[in-house]
Amino acid sequence: EGVLRLGKLLEKYGTYEMNGIAFQDVHEIWWLETIGGHHWIAKRVPDDAYVVMPNQLGIDQFDLEDALGAKKNHLCSADLDDFIENNHLDLSWNGVLNPRDAFGSHDDSDHVYNTPRAWYMQRCLNPSDVWDGPEADYTPESDDIPWSRVPERKVTIEDIKYVLSSHYQGTEYDCYGSKATRGAYRPIGINRNSQLAVLQLRPYAQPAYRAVQWMAFGSNSFNALVPLYANVETMPEYYADTQARVTSENFYWANRLIGALADVRFHECGRAVEDYQEKVGGMGHKQIHDVDAVVAALPEAEVPAELARANEAFAELVRVETDALLGKVLYTTSCAMKNSFAMNDNVR
Repeated sequence: EGVLRLGKLLEKYGTYEMNGIAFQDVHEIWWLETIGGHHWIAKRVPDDAYVVMPNQLGIDQFDLEDALGAKKNHLCSADLDDFIENNHLDLSWNGVLNPRDAFGSHDDSDHVYNTPRAWYMQRCLNPSDVWDGPEADYTPESDDIPWSRVPERKVTIEDIKYVLSSHYQGTEYDCYGSKATRGAYRPIGINRNSQLAVLQLRPYAQPAYRAVQWMAFGSNSFNALVPLYANVETMPEYYADTQARVTSENFYWANRLIGALADVRFHECGRAVEDYQEKVGGMGHKQIHDVDAVVAALPEAEVPAELARANEAFAELVRVETDALLGKVLYTTSCAMKNSFAMNDNVR
């Protein structure tokens, strides 16, 4: 229903750019892509698959007959078939529409900015494929990296955080590495990351507390995901009250400071950052386990208030851990300042 509603708006008002939007409930996920103008397509994500989407149109196979007929796994704007035919956009030899070829891009800039990110995410979630060397199934510059894949095992919150924090660690393209190829491709975890949201709808939980939104602020390479129950009317001030003034009393700015300090002494600060991420993640899972048990026994009308209290209490725990990490990376980085000097430096 969300896809169809947005589709109607696009058909009426149009859009000036191509973009992608996901819709999900507890049963299914759909991915909608705007083609530009008044045209759009959408595809149901297979239940056993994940999708990787850098800043490109990604759907690589589309059943136009289903979209204009039964609408089981595909949807599109009403006149898409005429639009494709009149503008000679179907570039396939076999009659199977590839929207990435028809509407998308494979520019040289894509090979620096976009496709390497899809390459790294899939190498993490399907590691048995060949990703390096002359026999590689896909390279960072491949234009045919699949839109969706079945992972080799079930995907966790930690897996998602890891791939979305990537700086190509474990490859020759690691921007914190020592080889000449570092910095060749745009990482996923970059200095301009503002926020990361992982939306978790848990089919085993009751609707009143089913939705958990895991959030992180700042550069993903240096931050941690914190869980927030979604069925609430207020948010913890530590997360929500972000002003222009830089202050460590706010979760966003604290993470910005940590990232800027740890980046310049990456290898020296790396262990402290990893310990923080692991501890906060573990605390988050315990929080959900404990709060679920409490709210399961409450009348549904009382659940939102209890979830808001739980979010607030957890925010205070996160504040303590974040402040501690900030202190550690500040100390490590300040010890390496160019103007550092100790009284025994002049001892000969």
